[in-house]
Amino acid sequence: MSQAALDALPAVLAALAATALVSFLLTPLTIRYAARLGAIDEPDSDRRVHRRPIPRTGGLAVAATFVGVGVAGLAVNQFLHFAPPLRAVRTPEVIALFAGVALGGLIGYLDDRLQLRARWQLIGQFVLAGVALALGIRIDRLPNPLGEVPLLLGEAAAIAATTLWIVGMLNSVNFVDGLDGLLGGIALIAVTTLGVISLIDEPIQPAVAVMCALLAGALLGFLPYNFHPARVFIGTAGVFAVGYALAVLSVLGTAKVALALLVLGVPIIDTFWIIIRRVSSGHSPFSADRGHFHHRLLDLGLSHRQAVLLIYLLCSVLAVLSLVLSGRGQISAFLVVVLGGGLVLSLLTRRAREALDRASYADEPELPDDTGPGEGAV
Repeated sequence: MSQAALDALPAVLAALAATALVSFLLTPLTIRYAARLGAIDEPDSDRRVHRRPIPRTGGLAVAATFVGVGVAGLAVNQFLHFAPPLRAVRTPEVIALFAGVALGGLIGYLDDRLQLRARWQLIGQFVLAGVALALGIRIDRLPNPLGEVPLLLGEAAAIAATTLWIVGMLNSVNFVDGLDGLLGGIALIAVTTLGVISLIDEPIQPAVAVMCALLAGALLGFLPYNFHPARVFIGTAGVFAVGYALAVLSVLGTAKVALALLVLGVPIIDTFWIIIRRVSSGHSPFSADRGHFHHRLLDLGLSHRQAVLLIYLLCSVLAVLSLVLSGRGQISAFLVVVLGGGLVLSLLTRRAREALDRASYADEPELPDDTGPGEGAV
């Protein structure tokens, strides 16, 4: 790590500690007022794994902490200059990050309260992508898996790629939000990796590392209340806020899209194959079911915590790979993981069905033996 990165560490650690503390204190308040906010998750379908009403207000605490502490820190830094300058990150991009997270939390809260239809959620996702684009967020180049020179994108292609990236990230994060602590933990691993690479990859980006630390701290303070058995869910407010933040943070400054693809390989691959399976079977890609990777692990007999910790481990392995590989290597590794992930999901689906069939067969009552006393006698 360079001297400039070491100089930035105090600001990074301060951001992490501040948001962790605020989030830890704010989350219980959102639990307390969840009924007034009208955001309670009722266990009303077979795919849900909880059996009692749970507040869906954790995302409000995460979004409010990230935006509140971040904006306050930037304001104070304008006068005291205790944190590193923005450098490669332009002011409109910073506004895009905080404004988009706030708007995402609001749109998500409307879904938590009103249970919006999927089409309205999708419109909200495109609105968030539009906010990012309007304020200068662009994916203007992509790693080239066949060479060292990146693929440069024209304006129209950059807009399309950025929109697809943000909307795709929001849906991937939404699909993985199925077990206590799963989304929060995966997002924490991902944003920590983005922060680390911002400090060790030249040219370093201290401001991006600080903003990654803000989100990491907000998630860290929330997770103790969300880990199984959860006292609060992150809700759609958290899904939209966290998904948008991850998408934008991976684009700020020197784009780290390839790294984010690999670190978030588990939810992205799960989303990809789930959509293919649903569409090929004639269902809507947004229809709910128990076909996700985490559901398959539960069907195989893993406990709630075991399934979550196993996925944490997989994401951590992918995070380490993303740190040691170049952009070209990250893309190649991601493509291998996509194909391998599809095979694993297929095998898990088959094994899970066999396990469920055996359990169903074992639960069937034995039929009385209706053979007469002389039948079958030797």
